[in-house]
Amino acid sequence: MPTVTEGNPRTISLTLANDHYTVLVGSGLLADTAELISSRTGMRSRTAAIVTDSTVGPLYAETVLASLEAAGIRTVLITVPAGEASKSMAQVTEVCREMLRAGLDRKSFLVALGGGVVGDLAGFAAAIFQRGIPYVQIPTTIVSQVDSSVGGKTGVNTPEGKNLLGAFHQPQLVIADVATLDSLPEREFNEGFAEIIKHAAIRDTTLLDLVEAKDTIREHLVELVSRNVAIKAAVVEEDERETTGTRALLNFGHTIGHGIEAAGGYGRFLHGEAISLGMVAATRLSVAKSGLDPAAGERIIAALRTYELPTTLAADVPDETVLAAMGRDKKFEAGAIRFVLLKAIGEAFVSDAVDQRDLESTLTGLRN
Repeated sequence: MPTVTEGNPRTISLTLANDHYTVLVGSGLLADTAELISSRTGMRSRTAAIVTDSTVGPLYAETVLASLEAAGIRTVLITVPAGEASKSMAQVTEVCREMLRAGLDRKSFLVALGGGVVGDLAGFAAAIFQRGIPYVQIPTTIVSQVDSSVGGKTGVNTPEGKNLLGAFHQPQLVIADVATLDSLPEREFNEGFAEIIKHAAIRDTTLLDLVEAKDTIREHLVELVSRNVAIKAAVVEEDERETTGTRALLNFGHTIGHGIEAAGGYGRFLHGEAISLGMVAATRLSVAKSGLDPAAGERIIAALRTYELPTTLAADVPDETVLAAMGRDKKFEAGAIRFVLLKAIGEAFVSDAVDQRDLESTLTGLRN
């Protein structure tokens, strides 16, 4: 497990085959963006782009922009429409074209300021702009702080499925300022706990103790985010490019969840809401297929309910649409299902024991 260094900010370091970078977790970090980038990465570029969205930009872009420009970095601000629909090749192309029109080049860097959509979109733009430039993640949602900003996965959606176009491109630095979480609507705050509960389910039973104390959770956001980043970082260090199977464990709940998200048209369900449904399905399959204690399964599902995450699927989301989207998912190999199950909370594995009939019956069960 990567070491978490105490202080403000807390520091979690990732060491990969060809990369090394730091995740900083603290409160009130945005005003020091330029200094943190300089001191933690050594980057000395004089030009940069900030990519944000129409919700986050008005809240935080000026603070980050002022920090960079005070350090002598000429910066262009690029704002995309908020929402999952922006994760498209058309939007990536437009971001890259705006960078070109602003005179940025291969010695420039990019800052992704926003949630998971912005991080994935901007990270992919950084991966392909003039064959790749450095970038910094500044995640502003729980989902992005505990999960999507760490690990180097970037990409966009197609009508056929989620994240089917993309690249591995590790950030130079991740700055997770928990003060930005104060501006989240309750629904978006809660959705992030799907990924947190996932981390508890696959790696750390004791994390559930912290999560279950919802009344005081906002007092412990730095600890919560740090612990989750450390779990994600450990898995990424073990299997950066999903070659050994370890990183696949992070897909607990995502096989069916991504199918539900796609079936909803990338807008009906927030990502964490779809993943919540996927985890309910995966938990029930774990009870049936891999001996998970039913009481442990109910504890996971109860934790999802604590954060008002959905645990039943509406009847108007057709099974056929969900199954068709799942069939195009990257977690299928040569038509075979790679499904993450639990033997116990904290003990996940990739199973080949789940077949099409299991998926169909589990979807039926999600409606009850």
